[in-house]
Amino acid sequence: MSETKLPVIIAGAGPVGMVAAADLVRQNIPVLVLEKNDTLSGESRASTFHPPTLDMLDDLGFAKELIAQGLKAPTVQYSSSADGVLGTFDFGAISDLVRHPFRLQAEQFKLTRIILAGLKDNPLFSIVFGCEVKSVTQTSDAVTLAVTAGGEDKTYECDWLIGADGANSIVRRSQDMEFEGFTWPERFLVMTTPVDFTALRPGVSSVSYVADPERWYFLLRIIGAWRVMMPVPGEMSDEEALSEGYVTSSIRRVVPSDVDAPITHTTLYRVHQRVAANFQKGRSFLAGDAAHINNPLGGMGMNGGIHDALNLTSKLGAVINGKDGASILADYDLQRRTVTMQAIQGDTIRNKKNLEAKDEADRARFRDDIRAAAADPEKGRALLRRIAMLDSLERASALHVDVPA
Repeated sequence: MSETKLPVIIAGAGPVGMVAAADLVRQNIPVLVLEKNDTLSGESRASTFHPPTLDMLDDLGFAKELIAQGLKAPTVQYSSSADGVLGTFDFGAISDLVRHPFRLQAEQFKLTRIILAGLKDNPLFSIVFGCEVKSVTQTSDAVTLAVTAGGEDKTYECDWLIGADGANSIVRRSQDMEFEGFTWPERFLVMTTPVDFTALRPGVSSVSYVADPERWYFLLRIIGAWRVMMPVPGEMSDEEALSEGYVTSSIRRVVPSDVDAPITHTTLYRVHQRVAANFQKGRSFLAGDAAHINNPLGGMGMNGGIHDALNLTSKLGAVINGKDGASILADYDLQRRTVTMQAIQGDTIRNKKNLEAKDEADRARFRDDIRAAAADPEKGRALLRRIAMLDSLERASALHVDVPA
């Protein structure tokens, strides 16, 4: 592609940016992706795909290969250290609502590589690696990006810009779009181990949340290993939290001392709950981590970002292809920001508070709610709809900006 004015530029080649690119190409719209790194990211980061997200990826032609590279998790389980298993929920209960009634555990880098392989020979798609966006300015009819690529300063111009460039988004920051919220005082420690939890805990789900007032934990099965996530006290230094002694004592909270428990990888990260004050500014939009970040309990961050991307590209495609007026784009901010605040932020905060609850009344409420949902098929189905993000998608589709007659 030339550096003349382009229909759409996407900043960021993560799962959100690449999904957006794929959907625009599907609508016969030329798209350029700018990625500041020299290659696609190889970080594991998000690794959970929810049922409706898999349906969306299937519509784009990428689900089959992703599923082949991942691990299906047909159930999710909630427990407490004091009471044991409270409830196990099977996504088969919502099989009438989705084509993929399971969560898929597959690292996000697998998806971006699958999409790139599918798009790289398409003349409507172009990607520039090692291209860092430095600033964004816009007029009523164009967006201009100042970038650095290969040690040189360049500019790109487009009709529409999608900022999918992560939590430190230059698209957001250079346009003074506020990123409101807070950072949790504790960090999360993630330990990867080949320990077989199915042998240690017969009946354990591949996705298992365990509430504990002292130190909750989360078990997630991936191909060939399990990830164990726990909180780390805010006052503890990063060095101590990653020390062999502390990591060993942490894994021993869930693995008996007579069972070998090698740790193949550890990650420590800060946890934020932030949402951009607006997801649209003129001809530029935010999606994914550029628009919202949250704690990972529930696996809603990347999935919500993919939902952002496809909500936006469906509207943008209609406008570019002359099927609808630009006023439809206002619905994007209303729909996705509203459900981000209500569902993604609300649910992830609630998940954390349920797992760490210290007050007996709060622990009893969580215990009773899960047991009630496990005992009542309708309540169980409602829980699955919520955690699979079906409710948030339905809620978003019902919201529309009132346009004066």
